[in-house]
Amino acid sequence: MMAAEEETVVLDTAVRHADASEADLSNRHAGDKAECAAAPVLKLVKLPLARVKALMKSDPELSLASQESVFLISKATEFLIETIAKDAYVYAQRSKRKTLQRRDIGTLD
Repeated sequence: MMAAEEETVVLDTAVRHADASEADLSNRHAGDKAECAAAPVLKLVKLPLARVKALMKSDPELSLASQESVFLISKATEFLIETIAKDAYVYAQRSKRKTLQRRDIGTLD
């Protein structure tokens, strides 16, 4: 029970830190604070960082994973998934289909 609470606290801290970083970035790029308040805040990563960290820690060779390393692994994984999906879509289009199938992913060049 204690580990779950600790993971929640760490994740909440990371989310607050990411939100603050995004707000700082928005403030630098927006000339007017009113524009900044109206602009939507974009998330830096789409994958849940807590799950990525749990997967990383499942490796017996890994003893400690910093927030930066978890973020970088998450971002790299997102890019990999995006690349695979785009390539599979191109393959499906060659077959004159609009729906991706399992064989599209398995037959990537």
